[in-house]
Amino acid sequence: MIARPLLLAAALLAASATAALAQARSDVIAPPTLRANVTVASDIVRVGDLVDNAGSAGATAVYRAPDLGTTGTLPVAAVLATLRTHQVIGVDARDLKEITVTRLARSIEARELELSVARALERRHGFGEAANISITFDRDVGDLRLDASVSGALQPTSVRYDPRSTRFDVALEIANENGTPPAKLRFTGTAIETVEAAVLARNLERGDVLKSSDVIVERRPKAEIGTDPAGRERAVGMQARRQLRVGQALRVADLAKPDLVTRDQNVTLIYETAGLYLTLRGKAMDNGTEGDVVSVMNLQSKRIVSGVVIGRGQVSISVTMPRLGPEADAAPSSTVGGAAPASPSSAPVSVANISSPPTHRTRCGATAPAPSSRISAPPASATCSRSP
Repeated sequence: MIARPLLLAAALLAASATAALAQARSDVIAPPTLRANVTVASDIVRVGDLVDNAGSAGATAVYRAPDLGTTGTLPVAAVLATLRTHQVIGVDARDLKEITVTRLARSIEARELELSVARALERRHGFGEAANISITFDRDVGDLRLDASVSGALQPTSVRYDPRSTRFDVALEIANENGTPPAKLRFTGTAIETVEAAVLARNLERGDVLKSSDVIVERRPKAEIGTDPAGRERAVGMQARRQLRVGQALRVADLAKPDLVTRDQNVTLIYETAGLYLTLRGKAMDNGTEGDVVSVMNLQSKRIVSGVVIGRGQVSISVTMPRLGPEADAAPSSTVGGAAPASPSSAPVSVANISSPPTHRTRCGATAPAPSSRISAPPASATCSRSP
């Protein structure tokens, strides 16, 4: 019974001793220690940025920070001397020779600035899409670095543009995440709208056909080309309407479909109908592209016919079949033997099989012809009648 209370007292004494040792260890102040690499967001470097466990001296400013987005170095000996002047002693240098200090920044590339100005001008003052607006600043802006706290989007606050001189004056601002006044930017320069155009890589004469190697694609001012720029896909395979020079941007009006038939060229005349396909040799009298109507001389008959160009050196012709005119049914009857008179507008003169009495006299004194199995109708001017 006596041993049990003694064991309990010993356990309590050991627990209290352990707690006291832990409290003593927590009361020990960790020594200040230099950092090898320091990153700051403001324009100054404080003791707390350089030293771990700096205590109350941590907010003291000791150095100016490097420029935005850059990194600098500090010799450890110089840092320790500076810390001593601010009553920071006993710093563990950890055998370091120098400390690197990097200043954070927000970087905005020059291309992003160009796009921001182009977006400010988009669909204003006669401009189209921002992607087609070319911006030239009055001075080289380069990449812009701002304080790391400037995290907002670029927003235009003032936009001015003169279409005659193509000059712009655009003001932008960027909001800060910490509620401080926004950063303000202003840019001036020139802005023009451009389009993709097919540009000649060599000189072309009238009638030359463009090959793939003859055309390159460049962006050119829209005002230089007009409203009908020719794309590369459309230009290749087309024919120059006039003489064109290297570096010239092509327009639709400069090009035409290539001639498939040229003047004095030997061509093939083709006549095709149901169940019939005929070809003849001919000589073209005109130039023509696909779908054009040209004149062609039939080399066999020497007659000039018209046809439609359907391929290289090929011209299709059509033949109109004759038909009886409507007046053929209304022609007056003849006064001789009941035969119908010839009509000037009818089809070829028809023939008839008739029988007649033996030779007889007509009142005009002519002898009537003997009967025949095939006779032509008399001309319309005949007015004789049979004698009684």
